[in-house]
Amino acid sequence: MPLTLLSPLIRKYIYDKKWETLRPIQLAAITKIISTNSNYILASRTASGKTEAAFLPIISKVNFQEKGVQVLYISPLIALINDQFVRIEELCKYLDIDVTKWHGEANKTLKQKLLKNPRDIVLITPESLEAMLVNAPYNVKHLFSNLKFIVIDEIHSFLGTDRGTQLRSLIFRLKQINNKFNVVGLSATIGDYVEAKKITCDEDNTIILLDKTSRELEAQFKYFESDTMELPIDLIKDLYLETKDNKALIFPNSRGRAEEIAVKLKKIAEKVKGHLYYFSHHSSVDKELREYTEHFAKNNQRNNFCISCTSTLELGIDIGTIDKVVQIDSAHSVSSLIQRVGRSGRREGEIGNLILYSTDKWNLLQSLACWLLYKEGFVEPVHFSEKPYDILLHQALSIVKQLSACSKPDLISLLLSNPSFQKITETEISEIIDELIKTDLLELLQNELIIGVAGEQIANSRDFYSMFKTELQLKVLNSGKSIGEIPFTPQLQINENIFLAAKVWKIVDVDLKSNKVEVIPAKDGKKPLFLGTGGNIHPKIREKMLEILFTEISYEELNDTCKDILQIFRKEFSHFKIENFATDRPVIAKHDKTLLYSFQGTRVNKSLQFLLNESEINSIYNENSSSFEISIDYKDFNNLIKRLCVLLNNIEPKIEEKLLANSSLLNFSKWGKYLPIKYQKNLLRDNYFDFQNTKLFLEKIKVIT
Repeated sequence: MPLTLLSPLIRKYIYDKKWETLRPIQLAAITKIISTNSNYILASRTASGKTEAAFLPIISKVNFQEKGVQVLYISPLIALINDQFVRIEELCKYLDIDVTKWHGEANKTLKQKLLKNPRDIVLITPESLEAMLVNAPYNVKHLFSNLKFIVIDEIHSFLGTDRGTQLRSLIFRLKQINNKFNVVGLSATIGDYVEAKKITCDEDNTIILLDKTSRELEAQFKYFESDTMELPIDLIKDLYLETKDNKALIFPNSRGRAEEIAVKLKKIAEKVKGHLYYFSHHSSVDKELREYTEHFAKNNQRNNFCISCTSTLELGIDIGTIDKVVQIDSAHSVSSLIQRVGRSGRREGEIGNLILYSTDKWNLLQSLACWLLYKEGFVEPVHFSEKPYDILLHQALSIVKQLSACSKPDLISLLLSNPSFQKITETEISEIIDELIKTDLLELLQNELIIGVAGEQIANSRDFYSMFKTELQLKVLNSGKSIGEIPFTPQLQINENIFLAAKVWKIVDVDLKSNKVEVIPAKDGKKPLFLGTGGNIHPKIREKMLEILFTEISYEELNDTCKDILQIFRKEFSHFKIENFATDRPVIAKHDKTLLYSFQGTRVNKSLQFLLNESEINSIYNENSSSFEISIDYKDFNNLIKRLCVLLNNIEPKIEEKLLANSSLLNFSKWGKYLPIKYQKNLLRDNYFDFQNTKLFLEKIKVIT
């Protein structure tokens, strides 16, 4: 029985909590973690007790009487660390185990106490770990030379990202100090277990513990047509009625939309004397206001509330019981939808409630496709860079600063042995280091590499430790009080209105020297600005959309309006004899223009648009419908495909030419701009575009007119 493997004090904790039974993932993890020395990825649905599944056996297994930090918990968010700290500390009180938060906002006195007497459990972000390695490598050895476990929370959020590559590199660098620790990753949504295993830097000794237990979930689709930037008033009214008697989370796809919803629902509540607990929660809202919202949601038992939020509440911050989750227009990924729907019905035996609103037929189709793929168990596989030159460049600077100085051969050796960069060759590493020397980011002094003058400015900045590219943020103030931050845009002008923190504000001053915007409450009814961007759509979602259009299946989740819209939509495409959803694509002839519906993912569509531009053919790309209006007669369409395929065979010079003309194309990479131009080109080709799958698409496409 797994329970008997736990220490007596941990068993007492379970009895005191009055848990009637342990969850499946907890039972499996206790047995495996205590009895083996393997790494584990614990994959289980949201709110299935993964944190306890990791810590119950780890705390029972580890001897906390030994010197040094024994367990390192790594989180993608400071807010998640602050949230999990309470849960882990409560568990550890039973064994007199210290838990210390280590991040930029953590208590400095407690950090100093840990350095004087390193022990027990530390909660940290990748950025703080990077900072420690760079600025105080002696502390790293002092703290972690006897480390037994690393726990990575929300491991899926790192997969396929620059942060994930950085984290993998950091774990490898820790293994240079102590290679005796095991890694336990936690996630509810993993689409690629191979990549999850790689983060441990010991994938052959990493085992997946997958809990396939599902829970009941009710979904309903609603449709309100919109032909303006703002949401239809009928949708807002219906949304109010659906959420007013519940604890609800509403997920739109942008910060501006989140604010619009919070403001308009609150206005209705004021008119009809409903509850006024309407909040917005996203990265632009002031941190204290976000924390207040989280605290209110978690600790409020009696009052209903509504939080309009972005991905900031996708991850596992505990906000208590949620009755309903609402998605406004389609989520950008199935993975994101899984995280969001997991917020409701978290208590054992509860049914989750999801409402999906759509404001146009394409969003309805995409929402339905994501929902059906979710029910089929599909999660997007990770797109990862085999040759992350930009992260290697950053880690090269980080290692040199950590060591104070090292020879070029030693630096090359350290980077070559790092599994994060295993596909990058010695020659390529050498060329990147030479570029760093050339640009004075590194300096070669008597055969030793040190940080150069230009490199000091970068490496000494607080911004150095992260993979996030920091956009210019303007602090928004009202009478000296911080409301939040918003990204700079030329639209930010005096007398314009903005949404922020569930209110409408009028801009009275914009000071770009101090990066501040002064606002007052708006009372003129002027329409506020919208801020936000879209996301990358996986091709599987688009293929599912095509399949829905060309089948006659009826879906009980759709209300009557949705069913009517889908039926009309299907009739529009009924002329096309689509037989193979993988190859057949509808094309509409419009005089001297052709409308191609590619039903491809975002990266392939970007690549197609690039090829059309390079072929000097006028085209209009509509990401929402995955369509291209091309100024060419459809009779010449097959010839056009041949031309694009020929262009693909010599695409490298075109990418370099485009990059030299417009360096902002590389804005997705924080460190890419410091690379030699040929590596910048490779980065753009492999991470922004997808010419390989574009070529496969063009070679197999069958045009149905």
